[in-house]
Amino acid sequence: MTGAEILLAILIVVAVAVVVWSGGRRSEAQMAALRQEMQGGVAAQVQAVTTQLGQLAQSVTQQLGQVRQELQSGVATSGQLALQAQREVAARLEASTDTLRQLAQQIGEVQQASRELSAASQTLQTVLGGAKSRGILGEVALERMLEDALPRAAYETQYRFRTGDIVDAIVREGERILCIDSKFPLEAYRRLVDSGDDARKDFAVAVRKHADAIAEKYILPDESTLDFALMFIPSEGVYYELLVTEDAKYGPISDYCRGKKVLPVSPNTCYAYLCMIAMSLRGLRVAENARKLMTSLAGLEKQFDGFAGVYQKIGTHLRNARQCYEEADEKLQHARGSLDQMAQGALPEIEAPALEAEHSNNL
Repeated sequence: MTGAEILLAILIVVAVAVVVWSGGRRSEAQMAALRQEMQGGVAAQVQAVTTQLGQLAQSVTQQLGQVRQELQSGVATSGQLALQAQREVAARLEASTDTLRQLAQQIGEVQQASRELSAASQTLQTVLGGAKSRGILGEVALERMLEDALPRAAYETQYRFRTGDIVDAIVREGERILCIDSKFPLEAYRRLVDSGDDARKDFAVAVRKHADAIAEKYILPDESTLDFALMFIPSEGVYYELLVTEDAKYGPISDYCRGKKVLPVSPNTCYAYLCMIAMSLRGLRVAENARKLMTSLAGLEKQFDGFAGVYQKIGTHLRNARQCYEEADEKLQHARGSLDQMAQGALPEIEAPALEAEHSNNL
């Protein structure tokens, strides 16, 4: 029963009450009939309302049951989704935790490497703090470069001259030697880096003095040195500063060094020099092998000439033996003919002089 029907029933009841109130003077028979009719209508209406309420309650109950089932199903589904989501979240959290753990480990390793690098840098700074230590470092770098570019027999380190001076390394080119010095004045370069162009004059003076010392001690023609020497600079940066530095009195410091027959070389240019020297040494070895081959060919020619003489003698003896053989064969044929005649009972006529000559030939 809908709300409109219920409202209609109430209005009917109210109308009946109004009619009863207005028709108070009607007869009781009419009132009884009207009352009975109203009771029947109200009962029918109540019955209809009851029926509709029952149907409505049944429909509501069914709908509530469906809603309850759907709610239970949704709750179960949401529970599975929630469980799955919890599992995924847990897995992601675990992966994130592992990643963070690895990241923390890597950060620790980087920090350790940074500390070790800092310690190594401090140690290197301490090592390079002294001129002797820097010189040893240059000698080690030069020796390693010599090992890479040349055969061991082609160079020597810490070579001592008759004057008592010791050069860091020499390279042998045939009967001559090339001297290489690696004790560059890096302290002057450090002052140049720290103080700027104000210390460039001191840097030029230090390089000039070093070039003079190399020319005086290591260019010694009396001891089979070449007429120039190499000044090894163990840094490309220092080599660049030497190239751009000019002396107020002598001009570019690199020209001054070359004027003293001292060639400044950086690690790259020094390696290029050593490679050219290695090619020159290979050319010298080829020339030496060619000279030895020519000497061997000259000896072989003499042996061949001796063999040719012996061969000619053998040919002469063979020709003489052949001639003797032919003469002996002719005489054998003649003697055989004589024997055949004697066998037949006829003596061959032999002149006495011919017989004597044949006898002498046989002897």
